[in-house]
Amino acid sequence: MKKLALSDDILLKVEKPARYLGNEFNAVCKDHGQVDIKFAMAFPDVYEIGMSYLGIQIIYDMLNAREDTCCERVYSPWTDLDRIMREKNIPLFALESQAPIKDFDFLGITIQYEMCYTNILQLIDLAQIPMLAKDRTWEHPIVIGGGPCTYNPEPLADFFDIFYIGEGETVYNDLMDVYKQCRREGRSRMEFLEQAARIPGLYIPMFYDVTYKEDGTIASFAPNNPNAALSIKKQVVTDLSHTYYPEKPVVPFIKVTQDRVVLEIQRGCIRGCRFCQAGMVYRPNRERDLEFLKAYAVKMLESTGHEEITLSSLSSSDYSHIEELVTFLLDECQSKKINISLPSLRIDAFSLDVMSKVQDVKKSSLTFAPEAGTQRMRDVINKGLTQEDILGGAMDAFKGGWNRVKLYFMLGLPGETWEDIEGIAALSNDIAALYYTIPKSERPGGGRVDIVTSTSFFVPKPFTPFQWVAQNTNEQFLEKQRFLNGKIKDQLNHKSIKYNWHDVELTQLEGILARGDRRLGPVLLDAYRMGCLYDSWSENFRYDLWMKAFERNHVDPDFYNLRERDLDEILPWDFIDAGVSKAFLKREWEQAQKGVVTPNCRAKCSGCGSKIYQGGVCFEGKN
Repeated sequence: MKKLALSDDILLKVEKPARYLGNEFNAVCKDHGQVDIKFAMAFPDVYEIGMSYLGIQIIYDMLNAREDTCCERVYSPWTDLDRIMREKNIPLFALESQAPIKDFDFLGITIQYEMCYTNILQLIDLAQIPMLAKDRTWEHPIVIGGGPCTYNPEPLADFFDIFYIGEGETVYNDLMDVYKQCRREGRSRMEFLEQAARIPGLYIPMFYDVTYKEDGTIASFAPNNPNAALSIKKQVVTDLSHTYYPEKPVVPFIKVTQDRVVLEIQRGCIRGCRFCQAGMVYRPNRERDLEFLKAYAVKMLESTGHEEITLSSLSSSDYSHIEELVTFLLDECQSKKINISLPSLRIDAFSLDVMSKVQDVKKSSLTFAPEAGTQRMRDVINKGLTQEDILGGAMDAFKGGWNRVKLYFMLGLPGETWEDIEGIAALSNDIAALYYTIPKSERPGGGRVDIVTSTSFFVPKPFTPFQWVAQNTNEQFLEKQRFLNGKIKDQLNHKSIKYNWHDVELTQLEGILARGDRRLGPVLLDAYRMGCLYDSWSENFRYDLWMKAFERNHVDPDFYNLRERDLDEILPWDFIDAGVSKAFLKREWEQAQKGVVTPNCRAKCSGCGSKIYQGGVCFEGKN
């Protein structure tokens, strides 16, 4: 039996010790002496959140399929264990072998959200790896980052050896082969990185130099090494039905955020919402084959014992075979008492019919995401939802037996007016009023409706048509929030409406990191060293320390948030070819200013540029 990295007395002192034990069902444990490459895959948050992420399960399965490689997992220690590890000089360790991360060849970190950046530094620091990439030697693992935030990796450029831009199933095997060859031939670490730079989709930050103009904008961004490409092309899996997918996902010991089988039915989205980074960078929309999904659903339910399966997608309703898949799952799951979760559905008659079947007697709340309160504003953001769609869907839901509806909106969208904000209150009231038009004897839930209206603050993201706009100030956000709160209280049905909102200071920092450049590296390091950690957890967020770190490093945070960019400005992420052209994004920004809707990808091709990948929705129905 393996020796645990933590002693019993330490495990008894920390919250949820099962986070650190490993040895879960379906975990892969290999003898380190029998493999050539040891890869530690990290998620910079607690075990319960990281174990819910499908991407790690896919890479874990793919790398462990290689006989010469072992892939193990590691998650951020919670603050209680973090403190003990520092006091007792315990290095960060992998779950499967409990071996120190510093003894691995690679530390791969998935970067899902800007507010996990200090947790990334925690992982590197606790692993006892030099924080800065320039200080590492062959004695240290190669630190590689992947995930959605790598579409602007520049704030983290100082800390990573390699960034992987795109989907992990494409060139990881090439990278492992190059690493193995370089080690066998006695090449230097620098020579390995130069070889890696030749692999499509891999970005080595130290091979690029940035210069700045007097006004702080970028003057130039260029390679300083002949092996580095001028542009890094996003990697895409064109055929999702003939690629890696875990038949035997690791089953956690404790309850995690998504304690269920995750069946990814497609990647990308046809809708083209102008605020949505995922909808842009995951283009083109690609579907998995129906028979593939049926087979994997059965295999994963059998291999895990999970009692729930969820369909993963940015917009599940747009999957071409959703009706056949759900019918199959209903037949397969109901006799076995397995629940089916259907997130990301557009609320229409078919969806409600399906949900009424899978939720049986007890109906949970339904979720609508209108994003904006008026049709004008929904057209600006290209949401593709009309007032009739929303009210019709709500009425169908009420008649179907639901009496609790969650509504999601954004404040601070480009071109927003006070009338648009008041429209959020009015739409919430209109939906509540619809419920009360149903005769009392026929109303579900005892005759009362609960409308939960939530607003988040809009953050402009790279590779969206809104990447050039200024973000609202804290004061503007708070004024809009107060205004909306007052308008909701003025509504006739205000007693049926509950209003929730997000933290404004967290939003400002997210915006800075989302569109930041390399000058934020020292700020990140200072904030971390002052104690910033688990920034996405409101009880741990220290805005004052972050502002102190900006001040110490003479970096103006307003430069990144409160400034409208010129359309011809060099942006920190311009060197990445994400498959959507800058010309398309500019065109969409112009359409947004006119309030003109762009049809979805199935209705009409908008020429975004993702056709270069030769697959997906761009080629549906073509031989």
